[in-house]
Amino acid sequence: MSIPEKSSQLLKIKRGFSGVKIHNLFIFNRAGICIYGLNFSQIYTIEQEQLISSYFTALMSFTKELIGDKIKTVEMGGGIKLVVFEKGNLFYCILCATFENLALLEEIIAQIHTIFLTYIKKNNVKTDIEYIYDENLNFMVEDLIRDTLSKDFDLKKEEALIEYFEEIQQNDEIHGCILLTDRGNVIYSSLRDIELKKFLRQVDFRVKICNNSILKLFYTSRDNELILSEYINDLYFIILIFHARTKFGVAEFYLQKIVSKICTILN
Repeated sequence: MSIPEKSSQLLKIKRGFSGVKIHNLFIFNRAGICIYGLNFSQIYTIEQEQLISSYFTALMSFTKELIGDKIKTVEMGGGIKLVVFEKGNLFYCILCATFENLALLEEIIAQIHTIFLTYIKKNNVKTDIEYIYDENLNFMVEDLIRDTLSKDFDLKKEEALIEYFEEIQQNDEIHGCILLTDRGNVIYSSLRDIELKKFLRQVDFRVKICNNSILKLFYTSRDNELILSEYINDLYFIILIFHARTKFGVAEFYLQKIVSKICTILN
């Protein structure tokens, strides 16, 4: 199986795949045969169709017993996971970073499913035996993902935010900082993937309950680090991690200063 590599042709006016860390997309039929595949990065290139199909068949048998018939997530180690979505007679598999937001992935897959069904109907594709390799379909899928990731966001301003967050890291009081969209997409993180996954697990439910209102929260990690977070402009969620020695008043001061700067950049 040959999977096209188009990651070098990212459109600058849209958010690319690097921040989201979606590496591969595969579509399987009920028999466990891969009928479509696309690489979004050079990190995990997979070229053996039979190997993928065999692994997928074993995976589906294993995960169905454990977690039912809907979304299946398997931690692969090395900071990546395989997420499987069942849509009708097809299975959509995404290989991505472990911290990726399931709701965002599900939204992307739902739209890809619509495009794919239209494509196979228009081209009279027999999904039980045919493997699809079509550059136009590849571009449609890539553009759909970028549009979904870029919707409602000013990417030039995000570049300014990233530069500002890199400056923040020079502060000795701040151990780490994370900036997410309201959909849970990570825009910036100073943490390694493993650390990021741990913190996002702690704050995931807090992101969901914001519901278009400003929300301030503080809590401590198992290492007694002070963690402050705030929802900004109904679009972004900021998390600041301070060293255990940092007093709450100092942390609150830095949070307000950083939030004020972010609002200035966004406005």
